[in-house]
Amino acid sequence: MRVRLALAATALLAAAAAPLAHAGGADGRTAVPSGGFADLLTVDRAGLLGADGTVTLSGTYRCLDDSAGPVFVSSTLRQQDRSAGIGGTRAVCDGVLRTWTNTAVVKDPAYQPGDARVEATLMQLTPQGDLGLPAPGFLAVEDAPVTLG
Repeated sequence: MRVRLALAATALLAAAAAPLAHAGGADGRTAVPSGGFADLLTVDRAGLLGADGTVTLSGTYRCLDDSAGPVFVSSTLRQQDRSAGIGGTRAVCDGVLRTWTNTAVVKDPAYQPGDARVEATLMQLTPQGDLGLPAPGFLAVEDAPVTLG
């Protein structure tokens, strides 16, 4: 899907954000204490690699407001000279720490078990100009090592 590829490509343009330890309740949600927390994004240190080339990446995110436009979690996987966008997840922006999971089948070039890097972006599309065309705004970015297995 073009939107997912565009989201993944934009991850290369943003600066890295500070990671937050993974937390979550049985339903994958953790309430945020009062005190004015900012948007954030984390990447789990392990990724799944299927025999058919399916890659699954995950982590957590929190965003506070999506009233200006939809928010997405995109991810790009890099290993040696390979780089591919791995899915895109629509975010729920209600101040709650939530989990995200992105999956894609990558055949050429195929990824191998072992060390890689993930660039994940929490990005909001907001209408701009007279035509209201969506433009990306970066809420949080994470560049993290991951082990594919």
